[in-house]
Amino acid sequence: MIQLIYRKFGNRLQAKDDLLSGLTVALALVPEAIAFAIIAGVPPLVGLYAAFMVCLITAIAGGRPGMISGATGALAVIMVGLVKIGNDKGVELGLGENAGLEYLFVAVILMGMIQILCGTLKLGRFVRLIPQPVMFGFVNGLAIVIFMAQFPMFTESPTVPGSDWLAGGSLFLMLGLVLLTMAISFFLPKYTTAVPASLVGIIVVSLIVIGMNLDTLVVGDMSSVKGGFPTLVSFSIPFNLDTLIFIAPFSFILASVGLIESLMTLTLIDELTETRGQSNRECVGQGLANIVTGFFGGMGGCAMIGQSIINIRSGGRGRLSGISAGIFLICFVLFASGLIERIPLAALTGVMFMVVIGTFEWSSIRILRKIPKSDAFVILLVSIVTVVTHNLALAVVSGVIVSALVFAWKSAHHVHRETEIREDGAKVYYIHGPLFFGSIQDFSNEFSPAEDPDVVIIDMMDSRVWDHSGLEAIQKLAERYRTNEKTLKLQHISKNCRQLLETAGTMVDVIVLDDDPTYIVANLKKENRTPSAGAIDGVDGM
Repeated sequence: MIQLIYRKFGNRLQAKDDLLSGLTVALALVPEAIAFAIIAGVPPLVGLYAAFMVCLITAIAGGRPGMISGATGALAVIMVGLVKIGNDKGVELGLGENAGLEYLFVAVILMGMIQILCGTLKLGRFVRLIPQPVMFGFVNGLAIVIFMAQFPMFTESPTVPGSDWLAGGSLFLMLGLVLLTMAISFFLPKYTTAVPASLVGIIVVSLIVIGMNLDTLVVGDMSSVKGGFPTLVSFSIPFNLDTLIFIAPFSFILASVGLIESLMTLTLIDELTETRGQSNRECVGQGLANIVTGFFGGMGGCAMIGQSIINIRSGGRGRLSGISAGIFLICFVLFASGLIERIPLAALTGVMFMVVIGTFEWSSIRILRKIPKSDAFVILLVSIVTVVTHNLALAVVSGVIVSALVFAWKSAHHVHRETEIREDGAKVYYIHGPLFFGSIQDFSNEFSPAEDPDVVIIDMMDSRVWDHSGLEAIQKLAERYRTNEKTLKLQHISKNCRQLLETAGTMVDVIVLDDDPTYIVANLKKENRTPSAGAIDGVDGM
C-alpha cells in the first residue's frame, strides 16, 4: 500500500513532506472550521465535516495539487442569511426551528451542481482575464482579512462577538506565545527544512503550555471537536418548486464566490510553485466535493488561501498533502479530540500571522508610484472592498470591471486616420485602431461626407471591428454618404470581419472591394479591382 501511494503521489521524500504539511494544515483547519460554522449559525461539527470532505475530495479530483479547500468565511457570511430565513420557513411549515440547516445542505448540493456545470462548459479559463492589479489587490486585501480574523483570539471568548479584550498577564502571555510560534516558523527553515516549521512551532508551544500548566486559551475553549463519522442526511424539508426558488439565488451566489476564490487561489499557487493547475478540472472537483458534503451534513466550502500557503510553504506540493490533511482532520474528530482541544490558540494564531506576512504582496507598495494611476487605483479598490465587505468575489468583479472600463476608455482614444487622394479622384481613409462601442464616436468624427469626393474608400488594414456597435457605425457612415449622393467602399478587411458582415446581412449595406482573391464572400455588394500592393491575407478582426 505504501509503495502504491509513493508511485501515485510522488517519491518518498515528497510523500514525507506532503504528510507532515498535511498534519500542519489539519491542525490549522480545526479552529477555522469551528469559527466559520459559528459565523454561519450552524453547529461546529458541520464546519469540521465540511473541512474534512471538501479538503479530501478536491485533493483527489481537483485541478491544483497542493491547494487546500474547506469551509471558508467568504461562504459563511452568505450562509448565515440562508440559515436564518430557512429556520423561519421551517417554523411556518411546522418543521421545527432548525430547518435552516437542511435548506443549507440542499443549497450546497445545488451549488456543487452549478460548479460542475461551469467546469463542463470550461468557464474556468476566464480566470486568465483577471488583470495583475486585481491579483495584487486580492492578495493584499485577503492578507488584511486574515490578519483581522485573528483579533478575536485576543479576547476572553473568541466565539462570542463583543467579548472583552485580554488584559494584563493574560495578554502578555498570549502575545509571547504568538511571537514564539512566529520566531520558530521564521528561523527554523534557515537551519533545516526536514520538518515543517509551522508544525514544530505548534508542537513546541503546545508542550510549553501543557508542561508548565499555563492559563491561556486553547482550541477547546471555542468548542468541542469530538464527533462521529459523517452520515447521510435524512431530509424533512419539502423538495418542491418553492424550495428551489428559495435556495437557487443563494446557491448561485455561493457557487460564484466559491469558484472565484478557488480560481484566484489556484492562480496564486501557480505563481508560488511555478507550475500550472487545471482551472476547469478544479471547478468540477469543487462541485463534486460540495455535492457530497451537502448529502453528508457539511456546510460546503472552497479553496482556502491561508491554509494553501501554509501547505506550500511547509513542503506540501502533491495531492497527498490535501488527502492527508483531510484524513488527519477526521481522525482528530474521531479519536484525538482531547489532544487537539488542548492546543493553545496562540500557536495557531502565530501560524496565521506568518501566513499574513507571506501572503501580502509587499512589492505592490513599492510600485504604486511607478505604475499607471489606474492600476494603482484598482489595487487599492480591490483591497478596500475585500477588507470592508469580506466578499472576495465582489472585490474581484469590481476590480475587473474597473480595469475593463479603463482599457475601453484608453482604447477608444487610439482610433486615428490618414488620408490620400488617388489619381482617379477617390479619397482613401486609412483607419488605425480598434472599432468598438467606445471608439465609434471618434471614428465617425473622422469623416466629412459633405466635403469628400464622390467615391470614398476606407482602408481597414490597421483597424479591427470587434462588436455590433462597430458595424452599426459603418452602416450609419454609409448612409451619410448616400444622403450626399456619394459612395462609400471598404477594402483590406479581414476574413473575420467579412463573416461579421455576412451574419449582419442587409443590416449593413456597404460595398466591399474584392481586393484579396483568397477571400470567398457571399451576399455582399462587391466591386472587382486589381489587388493592391498593400492587400493582406487572413488578418483577424477587421
